[in-house]
Amino acid sequence: MVAILYNIMDVWDTHLLTLRTFEHLYMFSIALFIATIIGISLGIFIYSRPGLANPVLNILNIVETIPDIALLVLLLPFFGLGAGPTIVASILYSILPIARNTYTGLKDVDHEYIYIAEGIGLSPKEILYRVRIPMSLPLIAGGVRIALVFTMGVVTLGGLIAAGGLGTALQTGIYLYEIDTILVAGIWTGILAVILDGFAGIAEKKITARFGSW
Repeated sequence: MVAILYNIMDVWDTHLLTLRTFEHLYMFSIALFIATIIGISLGIFIYSRPGLANPVLNILNIVETIPDIALLVLLLPFFGLGAGPTIVASILYSILPIARNTYTGLKDVDHEYIYIAEGIGLSPKEILYRVRIPMSLPLIAGGVRIALVFTMGVVTLGGLIAAGGLGTALQTGIYLYEIDTILVAGIWTGILAVILDGFAGIAEKKITARFGSW
């Protein structure tokens, strides 16, 4: 047991996993934040213009079909090596679930609540912001949680293009065939993803409890 702990600490120090973790979370946070803003805004936009909903969602679906590594390579000429293309790729992959869930949530609000809102004199804009969006929050939160998983995966792959983060340690371990490095970095990346998903799950449950019972 002591030998295992020693190996873990040795790998941790050698590959600067504390620094790599902060780099990883930095890219992850920026990408998820921007994707959430764009995804929600886009969902509201296509809800307000139903004729654009299918074309926009189809374009986003096409982006989802591009393999992660291929998309990173395609972005290299525009953003160079490093965090730039990794963050942009993470955003592109993460917009779809957020936009789709936002659009679906806004569209599928029970008409009973809309009739009540109209009955008390709310305008369509007021109904959108005071009724539809709050009632859509549980579904939007679910979309953000899906996007979180996408973002973690792409940020990890960013190690292939010198983006830093935990993917760097994993790529080093694979390249040099250092089993200890692969195991420690891989397991820690998985644990980090589970922790973040756990927090997202708690937030989703709280939002559902608050807004899902209307």
